[in-house]
Parts: sequence; structure tokens; C-alpha cells
Amino acid sequence: MPLVFRTLLFGFVTLLVVLLIIDDIAVVEEEPANAGHSKKMNLLITKLHRTRAVPRADPASSTRPSTEPLPRRPSCNASARLSSSWTFNRTLSALIRKNILRFLDPERDISILKGTLKPGDIIHYVFDRQSTTNISENLYRLLPTVSPMKNQHHRRCAIVGNSGILLNSSCGPEIDSHDFVIRCNLAPVEEYSGDVGRSTNLVTMNPSVVQRAFQDLVSTEWRERFLRRLRGLSGSVLWIPAFMAKGGEERVEWALRLILLHTVDVRTAFPSLRLLHAVRGYWLTNNVHIKRPTTGLLMYTMATRFCEEIHLYGFWPFPLDPRGSPVKYHYYDALKYKYTSSSSPHTMPLEFRTLSTLHRQGALRLHTGACDAGRKPQTEPHSK
Repeated sequence: MPLVFRTLLFGFVTLLVVLLIIDDIAVVEEEPANAGHSKKMNLLITKLHRTRAVPRADPASSTRPSTEPLPRRPSCNASARLSSSWTFNRTLSALIRKNILRFLDPERDISILKGTLKPGDIIHYVFDRQSTTNISENLYRLLPTVSPMKNQHHRRCAIVGNSGILLNSSCGPEIDSHDFVIRCNLAPVEEYSGDVGRSTNLVTMNPSVVQRAFQDLVSTEWRERFLRRLRGLSGSVLWIPAFMAKGGEERVEWALRLILLHTVDVRTAFPSLRLLHAVRGYWLTNNVHIKRPTTGLLMYTMATRFCEEIHLYGFWPFPLDPRGSPVKYHYYDALKYKYTSSSSPHTMPLEFRTLSTLHRQGALRLHTGACDAGRKPQTEPHSK
């Protein structure tokens, strides 16, 4: 390569980097009320996953690479520190939102829209590109005509994961006090409402949930259980990742038939084919080397577009709580924690460390301890 060409190329790249830095600094300066946080903020995006800088008091610091066992007694002070002395960093939250929007538009990518596809169209699965499926008449009928999150903005949002850390937390009223509540994989709420709440504005449903939680709808009893759970959503968004991997197409179709047959009051959404790759691209660019984002991380990434202040509950990917007591994998079943990096497409401990970093910076609040059962929930109406 000629020297002159290499010199010009180096100069162009240098100029581009300088322009990006100036652009980010300009965003920070737009909110002088948060100027005290601006120095930390410009470093966060590029240094998000330097885990060696994690303070010892953080529960994430008690984790080890997945090939090493977790310590038997994580610090009990860690959870308390995460649960208190937290201040929302509005400026950092705005910067994260701006950077995410460089990779995806959650309002658009939350669902494929009617008109972009037609019945019979062939879709390649996101993770099985050699495999295809056809758009059925039922799926087409349930495609939204406009984004279910169009023009929505909420001041405080809760994203509820399914970890057993929620059991005996008394977080139900606190979760329900948020303006918008997102839940994962159609987890049950009624019998656990004191710990997880009831309010739901958006809930995800992987096709495997139909098999695992509702026995593939093989009998009238299981179909009724499934319908009862859907009817409890009362107009909320039911987010179905129907095109991620081959194997769940029949279960999706069974669920759609029941929704149409019984005119269930839900707003269905089917994520765009580019969503997962765009989300993964954002985190990889910020040095968070995830294999495949979990549903929880997907929901957080998308929620930054619609929510000003985001609170996470039930995010705890470890077999022991901060006091060393066993934690169930899910709050609603008897599964034991069996995560290993070699057996899962997800990197949950890494995600947790990343979220812990964002918690300490004030970009989100990560709740890992018990809630104040006596605290009165806020009275603002829930936005739909």
C-alpha cells in the first residue's frame, strides 16, 4: 500500500473518531443539570466491561469465570449496597439511548408490521439461516398495523426477570407502582403477586413456553390454563419471537389459533429479523462479548427507547443469594441453577456484571434484595 494512501487513510480514521467524541460530548453538555456526572459518562461506553474495576462490595465482584466455582458465601452487604444510595443519572441514560439508536430503532424493530409481509411469504430463521418457515394466515392476521410502542414514553419502567431471588422479596407493590411493567416468558403472577406484582404492559413468550409451561396444549385443561393466563394480560402487548430458531413454529401456530378463536384481548408483536443482531452489535461494540442476549437484556436495550428511568427485578444468575442461601432458577418452578457457559447460548453472569456497572453509574437500578413491604406504591396511572 503506498505511503501517501496509508497516511490519508489514517488521517480520515482519526478525524472520524474525533468527530464521534465531539458528538458525544455535545450530548452531555445539553443537560447541564447533570454536569457532575459527565466526566464518568464519556468513559462508560468504551469501558463498560472492565470488570477488574468492580468494587469488592458489589455482588458481581464475587463471581468468577464460568469455569470456576462461585464462592460459598457472597458478601451480604453487597445486596444492601445495590438496593440503597442510588441516584438516577439522567444524562448517562440519555447517552445510552442515543448510542443504542445508532444500532436499532426499538419502536420499529419491536415488531414486523402488516404490509411488510403477506401470507405465504418465506422467512429465514435468525439463528438457523438454512431453515425457513412460511407466514401463515393466522400470523398475518395478528401482525400489528403500527408499532405497539409508537409514540410511547414512560417515566418509570420495571423489567421483571424470573429468578428465584424474587421469592419472599415483597417487591410486588413496588413493581406495580411503575408506569410500565415488562415481564418475561409469560411467567405466572397471580399466586406470586406479593413478590412479583400483577401489573403487565408487555410480556414475552418464547415458543418453548407453550411446551414447558402448558404441556403443548394437549388437553382442554391445558388450553384453558393458557387462555386464562392470556386473558389476565388485559390488552397488554404479547411479544412472540416466532422467527428466531426452527422448532417452535407449530407451538406458535397453536397459540395464535387460540387467540383468534377466543378473541383474546392481547396486542401481539413479532420482533424484526434484525433485532437480535442489532442488540448484540451494540453490546459487542461496547466490549460486552455476549453470545446471544437474554430476553432480559433484550428488554432493557429496547426499553431505553421508551422509558426514562428503568428498574430491574429478578435478575440474578447465581445459585446462591448474597447471604449464601440457595436460589431457584425460576421463582415459579423447582428448576435448579445449572448454568454453564458451554451449555447455554447466553452469558448471564457477564450480562449481570454489565448491568451492575450501569447500576453503579446510575443508568438503571438493579434490585437484588427485599423491598419495603410497607412502602406505598405511587399513584400515577399506568400508561399503556
